Amino acid sequence: MDVGDVFKLRTIAVVGASRDPSKWAHVVPLYLKRAGYRIVPINPSAGEILGEKAYRSILEVPEPIDVVQVFRPSEEVPKIAEEVLRRRREKGDVKAVWLQLGIRAPPGVREALEADGIALFEDMCMMETHASLFGLRPLAPGEA
Repeated sequence: MDVGDVFKLRTIAVVGASRDPSKWAHVVPLYLKRAGYRIVPINPSAGEILGEKAYRSILEVPEPIDVVQVFRPSEEVPKIAEEVLRRRREKGDVKAVWLQLGIRAPPGVREALEADGIALFEDMCMMETHASLFGLRPLAPGEA
């Protein structure tokens, strides 16, 4: 799967989604929602983000997930990848994991995901990439 293929997928679970409009973990999902994607916030301390029910884990989401977008530290990526692999094996639905700018997977994570047919994109902003591919303007923090 190449980067353009990711944007053909429609449902994005955002691990680490934020209620704070000054944070990129709020701005990027907001941009993607406005671009027509279904956003499923994953945040154990929030009930709702961007008008969508928030879940504690991707394992709790009842609907199909296409992409897992991650706004958590690199140290948490192995645990998140384990949940992605478990979900893929149980529901067969996650096709890609997208690690936002500054987030990288430690050795072995890419191989484990790809062995189950899951693409991994690291250290890239999903909003900037989408805006560049489709000629749109990205949002800035605090922009409604």
